Amino acid sequence: MSRRLSLLRWGLLALGILFIAIGIGGGEHLEVMRKAVRICMECIGIG
Repeated sequence: MSRRLSLLRWGLLALGILFIAIGIGGGEHLEVMRKAVRICMECIGIG
């Protein structure tokens, strides 16, 4: 059971890293930053 749990953890870690790399490769981090700046500006009343 411990071996299966360990494999599951490493598999999920690898999958997470893969999805992060795909998002960065597609430029999604820039879109997230644009939305965060827009929300922040709306909160303080500038945008």
